[in-house]
Amino acid sequence: MALNAKTLPDDEYFFGHKACAGCGASLVVRHALKVLGPNTVCALPAGCMSAVGFNFPQMSFANNAMITPFAATASVISGIKAGLRARGDAPEDAIVVGFAGDGGTADIGLQALSGTIDRNDDVLYICYDNEAYMNTGIQKSSLTPFGARTTTTPAGAHAHGCLTEKKRLFEIVAAHGIPYAATASIGYVNDFIRKVDHAKHIHGTRFIHVIAPCPTGWGCAEDATISVAREVVDCGLWYLAEYEDGRFRINKKPKEFSSVAHYLRGQGRFRALTDGEIERVEAGRDETWRRLAKLESLS
Repeated sequence: MALNAKTLPDDEYFFGHKACAGCGASLVVRHALKVLGPNTVCALPAGCMSAVGFNFPQMSFANNAMITPFAATASVISGIKAGLRARGDAPEDAIVVGFAGDGGTADIGLQALSGTIDRNDDVLYICYDNEAYMNTGIQKSSLTPFGARTTTTPAGAHAHGCLTEKKRLFEIVAAHGIPYAATASIGYVNDFIRKVDHAKHIHGTRFIHVIAPCPTGWGCAEDATISVAREVVDCGLWYLAEYEDGRFRINKKPKEFSSVAHYLRGQGRFRALTDGEIERVEAGRDETWRRLAKLESLS
């Protein structure tokens, strides 16, 4: 039976946490662990999910879980897997997964992640991308999109937020020749569940990059997390894709994109953007989709 939001097990492995209302990252961890099951071993760096999930005595993980140094998530899950193997555990006895945010993955943790992929260690790495260092006060990361206001990219009369573009992390990971990589959005939860379940049955390094809105940092309503996470896909500023066996494939190709302006104007972090800057964002989206189409056609 195919897993989806209706057929997921009732068992909970991440609950009672202290995350903000509407936290997209907590939904990522919760749904992933329901797919991966009770024998999963987790490692998380000093980010949002470790901050809200390891509050003694209210520990939120029913699985074995540990906090890692900020830069070392991929290295730690590699070490855990090596330890399990040395103990005699078979690959199917325990899945090892790392959960890290955008900063802990695309910035601080990128070197360790690259090394893990290079060794092809048998682990799963999930990046929950809320597009800034949210746990430490909403600072810019290399996955913060153009125009977003953060505490280190202020927006006002003379500044318009982040001046750089979002790093192409999925393409960087795929360029390693990784066995499996995917993008997802918590707004399309069945697609995310399917990809986690698929990754569960692959050996070698697997990577899933999932958009997880943060109402606190994004300036949107607490009950809008899922709709915003869907809208970013529908307007084309995020895409659902997979890379496997050297092939790219796009999982969702909108016949017509929804309004980029509506998506951006609905979030406080983009309020300083001018109409001209929104047109720049749209042009960047169109270029991204042309590049993706080329990658898919060459696969």
